[in-house]
Amino acid sequence: MSLETSGKLEVVTNVPTMLDRELYSVPEAARLLGLSSSTLHYWLEGGERRGVRYEPIIRPEPVGRRSLTWAEFIEAGWLSTYRRRRQIPMSQLRAFISVLRAELGIPYPLAHSKSWVSGRTLVLQAQEAVSLAPEFQVVSRVGTQLMLTYAGETFMERVVWDGDVAAGWKPHTSESPVEVRPGVRFGRPAVAGISTAGLFDEAEEGASAEEIADDFSLSVAEVRWALSYEEQRRAAA
Repeated sequence: MSLETSGKLEVVTNVPTMLDRELYSVPEAARLLGLSSSTLHYWLEGGERRGVRYEPIIRPEPVGRRSLTWAEFIEAGWLSTYRRRRQIPMSQLRAFISVLRAELGIPYPLAHSKSWVSGRTLVLQAQEAVSLAPEFQVVSRVGTQLMLTYAGETFMERVVWDGDVAAGWKPHTSESPVEVRPGVRFGRPAVAGISTAGLFDEAEEGASAEEIADDFSLSVAEVRWALSYEEQRRAAA
């Protein structure tokens, strides 16, 4: 499928290797994203349902790998914004990602900011090309401007960008300082480089938020955000 564009974006061929770094097992990534392992595996590898074979949504094709790269984790984060909605048009979302992948010339276009900032015209055209339902679109036309929809804005707020590339993900809320980054704590949740699990262990041993903040050179607010995240994560486990 090809799109007619004027001033088409320059094709990106040298995506930083950080995006290709394998970081998570499927179960671990699923926990961070609030998904079931089976759902995430289906998005990555496709599968057969009721005798019909479905291709992967995130990967161009099945690879039989039970781990996720950083780019795959970010794209799964985008898909997770729809996880509570019923009748999700996965065939349309699959086609949408495929069109962007082909037009931008990069394997994981949603982990690259050009899709969200300077490439909104291309994203709009990709949505139209696959007849993506309005409630699942990430860009909409408002007057003469192209604006991110609620789903698109929600995703953008959860990603920490470093130039054009997704460098971090906020697994808690967009306001929370809790982040996962490929080069920090092996991609595990942290606040200012300090493991949230470690901070929670300190609290479990009886340390107050003020004491923990003093011990780790954090603000009390940062500690409380970390504890809130860990309590929420463990309650959902």
